[in-house]
Amino acid sequence: MGQEIKDLVLIDQDNFSTITDYEVRIIQDQKSLQKFYAKINMTRKPGLPVPMVDFSKDMLILVCLGQQRKKVVPMLSKLQETDLLVSIAVQLIDKEQVEQTSIQPIYYPFYLYKMPIIDKTFDFQNIEN
Repeated sequence: MGQEIKDLVLIDQDNFSTITDYEVRIIQDQKSLQKFYAKINMTRKPGLPVPMVDFSKDMLILVCLGQQRKKVVPMLSKLQETDLLVSIAVQLIDKEQVEQTSIQPIYYPFYLYKMPIIDKTFDFQNIEN
């Protein structure tokens, strides 16, 4: 696809969030991170712990995949970068072979990535397989 994003680290992931729609966004402060975890922890006892992030050095990319009927993993790659814009491809990769069963579980996965701060506008493009 595009080129590898340097220093991109997966810091949290779960298959059962309460986010029903596909969404990719940047989180740049502790308040926004707390708000996201408050939303996904509404139906959990105990809730997922909020990761510790130094927002003076790092930023987060949150990928919510919405409703999925199979396990998929987002693969992020840099398509292009200018002085003002970073264009990132989000491609969903099948994690497992689909079994022929009459009952398929429904997942609402999210992935949280950490990377050093980049002071540019981000453009996320969903790439179909």
